Amino acid sequence: MPTSFLTREGYTKLQDELEFLRTQKRQEIANRLHEAMEGGELIENAEYEAAKNEQAFVEGRIKELEILLATARVISETENAEVVQIGSKVTIQEEGNDPEIYTIVGAAEANPRAGRISNESPLGRALLTHKDGDQVQVDAPAGSFSVTILKVE
Repeated sequence: MPTSFLTREGYTKLQDELEFLRTQKRQEIANRLHEAMEGGELIENAEYEAAKNEQAFVEGRIKELEILLATARVISETENAEVVQIGSKVTIQEEGNDPEIYTIVGAAEANPRAGRISNESPLGRALLTHKDGDQVQVDAPAGSFSVTILKVE
């Protein structure tokens, strides 16, 4: 299993999700299954089937989180703020556009809409190891483009 890179915040959020699923969500589903079984004929009971499907999903997510957290490497604050690395906050600008700010994170906690891009994404991968003032070529599925790194924090 490859190492997953997580920020301290991301690691904590995933631990909280795992705890919620193990305790509250499992109990909620168990209650739904119990109620559905008391409802009579299980073969035609849609609520029972829905609860069993949700139970399978939750158990799969629990297993996924357990593996992810077991193989995770928590990234600390950037040691060398001069170059882009996982955990860096980077301000970039594509020619003709406004500057954009992204934090480079591991794939497990990427959320581009919130400004958190994966180190495995085309943009994240291209930015790694570059520094202020560098012009970076990004090869993305929609086509290539270049950005200038304005600031690395």
